[in-house]
Amino acid sequence: MEDAGKFDARYRAFLETVSQLRPQLHRYCSRMTGSITDGEDVVQDALFRAYRSLDTFDDSRPLVPWLFRIAHNQCIDFLRRRGVREEAEAAAAEPDFIEPGDPAPTVGPAIEHLVLNLPPKERACVLLKDVFEYSLEEVAELVDSTVGGVKAALNRGRSKLEDQPAPPRVTAPEHRQILRLYVERFNNRDWDGLRELISADARLLVADRYSGSFTDGGYLGVYSRMTVTWRLTLGEVDGEPSIILLNIRDGAWEIEGIIRLDIGAHGRIERICDFQHCPWVLAAGSVVVREFVG
Repeated sequence: MEDAGKFDARYRAFLETVSQLRPQLHRYCSRMTGSITDGEDVVQDALFRAYRSLDTFDDSRPLVPWLFRIAHNQCIDFLRRRGVREEAEAAAAEPDFIEPGDPAPTVGPAIEHLVLNLPPKERACVLLKDVFEYSLEEVAELVDSTVGGVKAALNRGRSKLEDQPAPPRVTAPEHRQILRLYVERFNNRDWDGLRELISADARLLVADRYSGSFTDGGYLGVYSRMTVTWRLTLGEVDGEPSIILLNIRDGAWEIEGIIRLDIGAHGRIERICDFQHCPWVLAAGSVVVREFVG
């Protein structure tokens, strides 16, 4: 999907047909990745992969498990790329044997925010069984395991979750100044100054609209031509410093979307992700406006 460019009409139509499933897919992916923006990023990739694989889909089978399977695999790929390959492989290599009998649920939906301390296999099984209420057989199919393997992962995951505190949020204070400069220059329509913050080969994702080169995306031009009154502001998304898009309606500022910047070691922006077309992201976590800038 990295070079998909502007999404064509057929793909946009596909996204519309699965729109009712998007919040559920996003909820799962955001809990697997630990971030509502990373979760939507993964969903975008998963849906594009599903669209490209429609010719292999057996339409006599339910659509939801098929999409969840693709989304799950994208989550695992994401986690491995993020540096937990060894953890994922170690978890997958653990023996699948468990004493007979279904484990009784000991946790509920409240564990959604606690599963990040679990290895990916246990994380997925606990979420799918205890939060999304899939059967053991369905979970086994989704995570490419056996019923015995799912039971074992559930037992391990549930025991680790008992009395477990919520994982601490990791902030990136060295990036706060770049976020501030980005917001200031965007609000002042200082497009040249903004480009100074962005790497020459930066990527751009406008969720449900475009994925590709920032240079080719026409992103700044879209904002410069918007007829609605908007501004960016500094805030927090699930406790992490973020940029929030506001639109004015009936004389009051309302949260319209989230913009995430991926900043490289050289201190320049390598990727911009704009989630203004995905309202379910706003309902999936804590989005707080902290400060008007510019």
